[in-house]
Amino acid sequence: MESERSVVIAPEALDDLIGALRRRGFRVLGPTVRDGAIVYDELDSASELPIGVTDRQEPGSYRLEERDDEARFGYAVGPHSWKRFLFPPRITLWRAKAENGGRKIEEEPPNETQLAFIGVRSCELSAIAIQDRVFIGGKFVDRDYAARRDGAFLLAVNCGEPGANCFCASMDAGPRVRDPYDLALTEMLDGEHRFLVEVGSERGADVLAELPSVPASQSDVASALAVTNDAAARMTKAMPQVDLHALLAGSLEHPRWDDVASRCLSCTNCTLVCPTCFCSSVEDTSDLAGVETARERVWDSCFSLDYSYIHGGSIRASSRSRYRQWLTHKLGTWVDQFGTAGCVGCGRCITWCPVGIDITEEVAALSKQEEKSHAATA
Repeated sequence: MESERSVVIAPEALDDLIGALRRRGFRVLGPTVRDGAIVYDELDSASELPIGVTDRQEPGSYRLEERDDEARFGYAVGPHSWKRFLFPPRITLWRAKAENGGRKIEEEPPNETQLAFIGVRSCELSAIAIQDRVFIGGKFVDRDYAARRDGAFLLAVNCGEPGANCFCASMDAGPRVRDPYDLALTEMLDGEHRFLVEVGSERGADVLAELPSVPASQSDVASALAVTNDAAARMTKAMPQVDLHALLAGSLEHPRWDDVASRCLSCTNCTLVCPTCFCSSVEDTSDLAGVETARERVWDSCFSLDYSYIHGGSIRASSRSRYRQWLTHKLGTWVDQFGTAGCVGCGRCITWCPVGIDITEEVAALSKQEEKSHAATA
C-alpha cells in the first residue's frame, strides 16, 4: 500500500459511491441488518448499511450488538456469502411445454444483470476465486455462473473486526485483501472516522473519480495497515499448520470420526453457509395438467443421505462417513481437483453449526493423534 496510489474519503461518500454504481447499471448488493443478522441484499443507499452494529460469534452462536461508534463495516461475516448471487440456491435450467402434438423445450436465458458487491472481505475474495476455478476455470464452463460473474464489480473491505470463529490468517486468506478487486476500503476509527481507498482496476478508478476525496498521507496509510495487523493479532483460532492433505489421507479410520459423528446432526448448515461448497442437484416439476414442466438446479449437500445414492442405496449411509467425506474433500482432495484448499477460514461453518462443531478443533485432534503415533514409533 502506497500513499501515492490511495485516497481518503468520508463515510458520507459511500452514498455517492453506491449512486455512481447504480447510474452505471449495476445491481448494488451489500450488507444490511434483517431478521437479527447481517445479510447481503440490494442496497438503494449507504444508510442501509449496518451502521453502528457488530456481531458476536461463538461455536453455534451468533448475535448482533450495538457498537459505540458509527462503523459501517464493524462486523465479521454473517450467514450469507456472495455465493448466493453468483451460484444461487435455485435457478431454472429449462422449461418445456406441450405444443402442437409435440413438446417445445426452451433453455432458460442466463441472468446478465451486472452485479456490484459492497463490502467483500478478504476471505470472501478468496472464496470467489475458488468458485471461479470450479465453475469457469476448467474445460467445462457453467453458463449461468459465468454470466453472473462476468463484469461483477468488487468493492472489497479490509477486515478490522474478526469474529471469534475466524481463522483466515492461518489459511492465507486474510484479513488484508489482495487482487482482484476494483476498489478496496479500510475503515479507520482512530479519532477521525474515514476510509482509505485503494484502486484495483480502471473502472474502480473511474468510479472513485466521482467521489469527494483527498490524497492519503503516510499517517493514513500507517493507520490502515494497523487495522488489519491488529485484526490478525486478535484472531484466536487457527488451522493447524501441517500437511492437511497427507494428514487426512492417513486418518481415514481414525476414531475421531466416530466422536464427531456422535455430535453431528447432518443438518447441512455448514455446507449451506460455506462460501465455496458447490454441491447441487436437479428437480423436475410439472403442472397438474401435464402441459408444462421445468428443471431447476438447487443447492445440495454431501451431508444429505440421498446425495451419494446410487442404485441400491447410499454409499455414505452414516454421519461418520459423510463428515469424513466433507472434511477430507474440503482440505485435502479439493487440492487435487482445483489446486487449492476449499476453506478460506471465514468461520461460518463453526458459527452456524447447531452443536458448535469446530473444523479447526477436529483437524487439531487428528493432528495430535498423528504426532503421538510418530512419537511412539520413533
